[in-house]
Amino acid sequence: MTIFLQTLADGIVLGGIYSLAAVGFSLIFGVMGVVNLTHGIFVLCGAYGALIVWQALGIDPLLGIPIVMAVLFAVGYGYQRTLIRWAVKRSSLLATLLLTFGVALMLRNIMVLVFSPDIQSITPSYAFSFFRIGELTFDLVRISALGASLALLLLLALVLNRTGMGRVIRATAQQELGARLCGVNVDHVYGLTFGVSAAFAGAAGVIIGIVLPFSPPDEVPWTINAFVVVVLGGIGSPAGALLGGLLLGIASTMTSAFIGPAFPNVMTFLILVLMLLLRPNGILGNAFAGSR
Repeated sequence: MTIFLQTLADGIVLGGIYSLAAVGFSLIFGVMGVVNLTHGIFVLCGAYGALIVWQALGIDPLLGIPIVMAVLFAVGYGYQRTLIRWAVKRSSLLATLLLTFGVALMLRNIMVLVFSPDIQSITPSYAFSFFRIGELTFDLVRISALGASLALLLLLALVLNRTGMGRVIRATAQQELGARLCGVNVDHVYGLTFGVSAAFAGAAGVIIGIVLPFSPPDEVPWTINAFVVVVLGGIGSPAGALLGGLLLGIASTMTSAFIGPAFPNVMTFLILVLMLLLRPNGILGNAFAGSR
């Protein structure tokens, strides 16, 4: 029983990280209909950004999250207003799939040149601290990572539901033409959406960097995980990302503990196929589908 509860607790922690890593992917797909294959790159940019901040400035990675988010917000906004916007206007949404795939390949190779293909890790001062609750063991890094993930997901939910920018984003997602007729600068809204997505992907990268080792090729698994989380939980909402991430995290740790460490990916894609067959809109459905 102890092993089961410990595995469940580890799955919840991992699921929280998956949720934060996927929420930006979900937001872009829900608002713009774009499958952003550079999402994993943004996640790794956050991890390497945290590494730079930690090594060069001596700032705790969690305290460096606002810096990383600000930089990646600007990068994401510029990326959408240039390459993504041009691809959509000159061709179609399908072209963005090829564009983002090509950009991801180029940026991954640039990361290899700049940071080397070696596996990196961030070990803050509390990296080896832990505490016990009964027979369960919790390390401080993972609990801090889970807390930061939940806080950021709550922040995004508040932004989308309680602020003017969030209402404009939701209105544009539900009915683009109606938003344009009301005077909304839709191109600017799309840029903001991409910027927010990149910022939260970067924040996830910071948290991933203190929990897991990382290297440039890891951008592919994080993009795939984001896609699976969106399929599980639903499109466009932090709640859907949280639910999908928790399900994926628990399934991964349970599979690894009770079936074998070589099988989590098999279980992930089995769950993905079953969800696409049985409930393709995810458990919570499309958060922006009401007016479409």
